[in-house]
Amino acid sequence: MNPLQILIIALRALLLNKMRSFLTTLGIIIGVGAVIAMTAIGNGAQAQVEKSFESMGSNMLMVRSGSSRSGGMRGGAGSQPTITWGDLDAIKNEVPSVLYAAPSLSSSAQVMAEGQNWNTSITGTTNDFFAIRNWPIVSGRQFEQNEMKSGAKVAIVGQTVVDNLFGPLSDPLGSQMRVSNIPFEIIGVLKKRGTGGGGQDQDDAIYIPERTFRAKIQGGLGQFVRGMIFVGATSKETTSLAQQQIEELLRERHRLKADQEDDFSVRNMADMAEAMQQSTATMTSLLAGIALVSLLVGGIGIMNIMLVSVTERTREIGLRMAIGAKSFDIMTQFIVEASVLSTIGGLLGIGSGIGIAKLITHIFEWPMQVQPNIILLAIGFSAVVGIGFGLWPALKASRLDPIQALRYE
Repeated sequence: MNPLQILIIALRALLLNKMRSFLTTLGIIIGVGAVIAMTAIGNGAQAQVEKSFESMGSNMLMVRSGSSRSGGMRGGAGSQPTITWGDLDAIKNEVPSVLYAAPSLSSSAQVMAEGQNWNTSITGTTNDFFAIRNWPIVSGRQFEQNEMKSGAKVAIVGQTVVDNLFGPLSDPLGSQMRVSNIPFEIIGVLKKRGTGGGGQDQDDAIYIPERTFRAKIQGGLGQFVRGMIFVGATSKETTSLAQQQIEELLRERHRLKADQEDDFSVRNMADMAEAMQQSTATMTSLLAGIALVSLLVGGIGIMNIMLVSVTERTREIGLRMAIGAKSFDIMTQFIVEASVLSTIGGLLGIGSGIGIAKLITHIFEWPMQVQPNIILLAIGFSAVVGIGFGLWPALKASRLDPIQALRYE
């Protein structure tokens, strides 16, 4: 028999028991669907992590004061003020691999404008902050030098603040708003960023000059920075070098001995992004591995059904052998049937996997990334499973004695 005849006979045999054929492929459908869905979701999560960290700045460092110790208890990073304004100037001017450095003094306050009010975060900083964060202003302007030196009451706002105080389609430039009952003029609106890596709305924020923040919103700590310092390295490649040079500079400025711990912390966002991506990739591989187990279970299901089919069709096999069919023809027929079952299951599994991935990524608002090589791998693996698990039933069918098969009841 030619391959086309074998395929037609195999399809006819499978269609005689449609429900059984469908239930047999169900394991393959679930397995392939799970592999496609898990890898698509995992790759989408990796892309989301990468996007979140890129929005913060891939060459960004965060410098914070050290932790406090009292009565055997230790506070978190930043609880003991150790970073000074002189340290900020030194980082900016004395570290060759640093391009920008800006303070970030944060608080929250109730904001009112045009009869509306909204509680949001207030950050005192400089123009370098927006350069470090790769965050452009889409409407208006940045702070002017005289505004930063004099502590002017001007503000740059995120889109969420605009939406809640003035309306989604409004232009707030030049408008007045009251922050903790202090009037501020809006001079700029930042480009919309959306949710950040920590799940916070990056657009729900107001930025004012650092001196204005210390004078009007929250008193400072004298020579110490009441917050953190954002640092932008000259490039992504020099970020680790910048971290090392900043640590050496601060240890020298704080007169720390070789056996003393750092009284500050420097966090590298590139390292954090890489660690999170590796963690996400590991989890994706683990989930995909678990999903592959269901493919094996589906293969066992195919083998069991094919063994049942061999038993049910014993007389048919004997009749075909009696009229000239060879053992190879019988074996090929059953292998083709098993392969068709697994391939159809694989195709249905691809469709269901993509559908599940779309649903989940829509719920969590993640990007979905379905890789063609994963689809080819899944369909190829399902075909191999069909051939592998269909081989034993096919061999058993091909080794039947024609006379005994014809006598089988």
